[in-house]
Amino acid sequence: MDLRRLRYFAVLAEELHFTRAAARLHIAQPALSQQVRALEREFGARLVERGAGACTLTPVGTVVAAEATLLLAQADAARERIAAAARGQGGRIRLAYTRSARGGRVDALADRFRAQNPRVEIIPETGWHAPNVAGLLAGRYDAAFVRPPLDEPGIGWRLVDTEELRLALPAGHPLARLRRVPREAVAGQPAVMWPRENGPGMFDRIVAQVWPAGGFNLVRYEPDDEQLLRAVAAGGVVAAVPEGRARTLRVRGVVLRRFTPPAPIVDIGLAWNERTATPVVRRLLATLEEL
Repeated sequence: MDLRRLRYFAVLAEELHFTRAAARLHIAQPALSQQVRALEREFGARLVERGAGACTLTPVGTVVAAEATLLLAQADAARERIAAAARGQGGRIRLAYTRSARGGRVDALADRFRAQNPRVEIIPETGWHAPNVAGLLAGRYDAAFVRPPLDEPGIGWRLVDTEELRLALPAGHPLARLRRVPREAVAGQPAVMWPRENGPGMFDRIVAQVWPAGGFNLVRYEPDDEQLLRAVAAGGVVAAVPEGRARTLRVRGVVLRRFTPPAPIVDIGLAWNERTATPVVRRLLATLEEL
């Protein structure tokens, strides 16, 4: 069916007057009459009883008017949904978080984006840096939070936040008595860390900043920051952990201490596949610029 003709007929059904309906539609009255006749031929039935300018709907015309109203409302809603998707304000985004960064500006970005774009469905995932980047390259994710440095071809990224590393110590550890811990005091201390393949760049950056002169005595691996802190609480190991994650987890028996300057830091970034970036991804990046 021709939606334009249905729209003409819907207006005529409201006005029940060819001249007034034509004026509302900004077309000539003969043109409106021609379109109504075409619609009657299409349905094989008379839709209106014509008078001197005025008209009445036939029983079939009443049904057509009701169905036209429904169809036009659906068409208008579909058109708006499509337009919203083109603007990045509709559709969906597959967003991967990184296990080592929640809260702070990461959650603030997601919350603001949701508030500004209620029609966008966010499909969240959670993983480490390396699987998140692999997911971007494979098209499983539209955007992902990552831990720079990041140098994969075709992947763009922007800085979301920078946070300080804290030294996680068992509550009874001698270094827990210090307000700030010097690097040389950490050298040789038994340390726990997550596997390097989870985020090679971040792993190497942590080691380079916390153990710049060597002495990285890695004795234990744990799969994530929560288990890493639990290992510290059990005693015998120390760990370098992003401040936000450590404070969010708040594991009993763990003391957090700052390092002596310069403070070791790690970044959190928002990454996307430059070849497949959608309007929704561009909208998310625009929201990041507003924070």
